[in-house]
Amino acid sequence: MPATLSDRLKSLIDGKVFIVLGTLQPDGGAQLSPVWVKRDGDDVLVSTTVDRRKTKNLRRDPRVTVVVQDPDSPYEYAEIRGTAELTTEGGAALIDELSVKYTGKKYAEFNPASAQDAERVVVRITPRKVVGNL
Repeated sequence: MPATLSDRLKSLIDGKVFIVLGTLQPDGGAQLSPVWVKRDGDDVLVSTTVDRRKTKNLRRDPRVTVVVQDPDSPYEYAEIRGTAELTTEGGAALIDELSVKYTGKKYAEFNPASAQDAERVVVRITPRKVVGNL
């Protein structure tokens, strides 16, 4: 059964907060990545590319955790545990939307080398459990 995000947590995610995305390596170890984020209802969306380690990890094991920390109140955080679904559909649009949100520019303007990036992936995380104090 999916979990719901608190209004405060939704508000943070809707802002320019960076999150830390945790996936599982083939050996069971953690792989952590700071990433841009947006929200679709209670789902959390991030962008990556088909060739990145986090994508490979999520294709093998879709269990994921996300840590959100309030930059203005660093002792307050939430850990969102859930399952990820990956698709390339909408990948280019999502990275542009996130780039405008965080930098004010489309991704190719912010990161001109991005023309050499592999195909973009949308990672949709459906929360299963939310812990912490946000």
